[in-house]
Amino acid sequence: MTQMRAMRLHAPGHPLQLDIVPRPEPGAGQVQLRVLACGVCRTDLHVVDGELDSPSLPLVPGHEIIGEITLLGEGVEHLSPGMRIGVPWLGWTCGECEACLAGRENLCDQARFTGYTLDGGYAEYGVADARYCFPMMAEDAQAAAPLLCAGLIGYRTWRLAGGEHNRRLGIYGFGAAAHILVQLAVARGQRVYAFTRPGDDAAQAFARRLGAVWAGDADQAPPEPLDAALLFAPVGELVPLALAQVRPGGTVVSGGIHMSDIPAFPYRLLWQERSVKSVANLTRQDGEEFLALAPTVPIRTETRAYPLERANQALSDLRDGRLTGAAVIVP
Repeated sequence: MTQMRAMRLHAPGHPLQLDIVPRPEPGAGQVQLRVLACGVCRTDLHVVDGELDSPSLPLVPGHEIIGEITLLGEGVEHLSPGMRIGVPWLGWTCGECEACLAGRENLCDQARFTGYTLDGGYAEYGVADARYCFPMMAEDAQAAAPLLCAGLIGYRTWRLAGGEHNRRLGIYGFGAAAHILVQLAVARGQRVYAFTRPGDDAAQAFARRLGAVWAGDADQAPPEPLDAALLFAPVGELVPLALAQVRPGGTVVSGGIHMSDIPAFPYRLLWQERSVKSVANLTRQDGEEFLALAPTVPIRTETRAYPLERANQALSDLRDGRLTGAAVIVP
């Protein structure tokens, strides 16, 4: 049996191990792909650090995958060998439950997730459900990889906050998702206010370079009230801080799958029809819309490449805030 290298999680809270394992074969409805690049997402940190319960161990993390199809499983007709595809976080749904039938497959109770309950892209090869593979035209796999989660979840967060109907948009946590989303927002004529860890001058300068009209510490007030605030940092204390900065009727949307506890806050921050929402996963419609939209902006990602065997270093750099833009594993 042909073998491959993979970085695998054997126990939460422990470093990934470089293992030699059998190359996975596609089952019915699946494709096998050669991994060209896999983005490193904060959700990967939550999985590796044990903040998300019950990963399928041993696990290959990674859910921002750009790959080339090498084999087709039985019944796959709309894809072909040699095609370049993207594989996102949402990796499988039942297609039959109330949520799926209502077009809300992101809320399917039986959903499976790439790099969490399904093996992901920190490996030389992988398999994926053909229904959840997006054809990708981008020639630069490293640049395209962050679009598969940072881009898609950022887009859904932006859309649930009201999309381009907001004139003044706050973004808390200026990492991979924010550096993609700010380009879309600026292209749509929005005024973007970026909030970072206190004293993170590099991230604030990065935000301004990408078009933010203001950048400051998360506990600072922007020059004018916000129509909406998007939270990409997994810090519950940001919710009342953001609520304090949005106008009456404004919205705060959390784009993360995990967040520390939200502290108690006075009702006056929520009053006047302000709202707080969360984003859960994505739908295929989100993927189709955003991946068609990205080249028209055009969105340019800033990435740092790591070889497969240095995946732990990529995770550490993300955890400690040593990145601007996105880390990408390139097998």
